[in-house]
Amino acid sequence: MKQDLSYCGQVVREQDRDRFLLSMFAPPDRREALWALFAFNHEIAKTREVVSEMQLGLIRLQWWREAIGAIYDLGVIPDHEVVKALAAAVETYKLPREHFETLIYAREFDLEDVLPGNLEGLLNYADFTATPLMKLAVRIAGGDEDAEPVQPVAVNYALAGILRAVPFHASQRRCYLPDDLMKQNVVRIESGLYEGKKQDGLRDVVKAVAAQIVPGVKPELDFLKAAQKLSLIYAGQIRRARYDVFSPKLRIPPVLRELRVVLGVKAA
Repeated sequence: MKQDLSYCGQVVREQDRDRFLLSMFAPPDRREALWALFAFNHEIAKTREVVSEMQLGLIRLQWWREAIGAIYDLGVIPDHEVVKALAAAVETYKLPREHFETLIYAREFDLEDVLPGNLEGLLNYADFTATPLMKLAVRIAGGDEDAEPVQPVAVNYALAGILRAVPFHASQRRCYLPDDLMKQNVVRIESGLYEGKKQDGLRDVVKAVAAQIVPGVKPELDFLKAAQKLSLIYAGQIRRARYDVFSPKLRIPPVLRELRVVLGVKAA
């Protein structure tokens, strides 16, 4: 029940439901640390949404950079619910500092309001914003981030999320689809995508990005199996909508999503 969750658990359940679902595939005694990690990710990922100009976003990210520094260097934890929970997770699971620093740095790209130049640029963005987080989560969940295929699972998960979020990003006049593909397929951004206008070329862009989601990744850790399965479920939903990311069908969670993830983990 919601009232039984910690502050971080409530944040993740309300703001990042997919990762809350993934946390159920970790041992119960490790979920609190995962929620702290995912709540931290939510805080830095929403920076672009909650600031009115780039400089304010940089200041916000710098606050989080200093909070991480305090955890590792000072031993004096800022009085913030997420930071305090994260400090406990860092201590318990000996989480590497560089992953947090990479995640914060990667979110500075969001503030620039520019599109990735090409597919490679999008894949790099997906990698930098998702792989360090997934490595930290794998360590907490009891896996070996060096032995598991963390990067492909993380990139798949990020790409599926980016495609599903196209309408939301467009409503904020943001786009993470490759600039060269948008131009090749004559997709207007300012006067088209951001205005919610239907454009046939957008389907081809989405299809090209969706093709980068790799189906044959075989993790050992249940947490990673669940992340991979969820990515493929969403990719399948996008494919069945004929790559129309504005389709009303994509506003509805995939049928039996949770059960399909459970069965996918058991079958993997």
